[in-house]
Amino acid sequence: MAEDAEREPKGIFTRPFLILWAFYFLVFAAGYQLFPVVPLHLRDLGASLAESGRFQTAFMLGSGVGSLFTGPLGDRLGPRKVLRLSSLLLVVILAAYALLRVRWGFYLLAPIHGVLWSALRTASVAKVGGILKPEHRTQGMSLFGLSGPGGVALGPLAGLWLLPHLGFAWMLAILASVFAVLHLLIGSLPREVLETGPRQPFTLPERSIWAPVVLLFLLGLGFGPMPPYSAQEAKALGMAWPSAFLTCFALGMVGIRALLSLTGMGRRPVALLPLMLGVTTLGSALLAFLPGGAARHLTAGLVYGGGYGMVHTLLFMHIIDTCPADRRGAGVGALFFAFDVGTALGALGLGWGMELTSFRWGWAAGVILLALAMPAARRIARESSYMTTGTGPSAILET
Repeated sequence: MAEDAEREPKGIFTRPFLILWAFYFLVFAAGYQLFPVVPLHLRDLGASLAESGRFQTAFMLGSGVGSLFTGPLGDRLGPRKVLRLSSLLLVVILAAYALLRVRWGFYLLAPIHGVLWSALRTASVAKVGGILKPEHRTQGMSLFGLSGPGGVALGPLAGLWLLPHLGFAWMLAILASVFAVLHLLIGSLPREVLETGPRQPFTLPERSIWAPVVLLFLLGLGFGPMPPYSAQEAKALGMAWPSAFLTCFALGMVGIRALLSLTGMGRRPVALLPLMLGVTTLGSALLAFLPGGAARHLTAGLVYGGGYGMVHTLLFMHIIDTCPADRRGAGVGALFFAFDVGTALGALGLGWGMELTSFRWGWAAGVILLALAMPAARRIARESSYMTTGTGPSAILET
């Protein structure tokens, strides 16, 4: 049965857009509060350095695999319904973390948590893409792209500060309360009009997203060890600000997105993709090869975050522009799948290598992985130029 029609927005800063912006901000703030804090809590429960990264591995595997299904589920049920159900279930998961006293419980719940996180992200991006008019989409997605980095900036800083003051259990109880409020807020979003005809069976995503999938997988592999291990390296070096890299990483994302949303990204924004991937590679190289501790984390975080944030923004804009409306959730889900599985494997494999060698070994491996992603970035930029002119093999993707 068709639901109430979604209201037409008159501009960018509509009430639904602002609710989704705040929601996405808090989703990332909660996630990135847990990524550095749970490994430290697991160390207190007796986990080794390598084992402490397995929470993120299990979480991201759940999120990645879940994205393949939560994206199409949003296309069928509507993003609003997926957001409401997932936020309610997440309250239960966060409350359970607060009560756990054994390590295996975290590894058991992490994949389920990851599936819910994937549903929140894919449905949020698909929903905001649906409420923005085409003429506002580039600027609107750039502004929406500030919400995730804002959460990334606040999350680790708040988590690492609150952990010694409140304790792990009270931190998780507060997070559960926040998502209970978010569940109620999502109910005020406009409903979607759902098609009543026969549903298409589950199919592989369109060919246009395979190059973005490869790029985000390689990016995720290199990024994987950064949330669970950057704070641990900072503590090992005696740094007074353990979240320095992650906080500056988020500030770099916010800064460049704010700059480009104000100055504009030109008629073909995805043409900036190879440049932004190059900036990301430079930031990874600074983390791997610069001497020192605090200054290295600060500088590398700002540079890496600036490039990394725009790579994500440009790829999701590319998918929203090229995927049909009834397949948008599936396309977004495929990108999240690639990045999350890459992140999980990077946290596991490079984290294991760090325990055997050093933290810098893992950062250097990320530089190599980003260099391998450059051909995919160039291909995406080249294909987008065909679409702009209406010629070439990608012209058939226009809808």
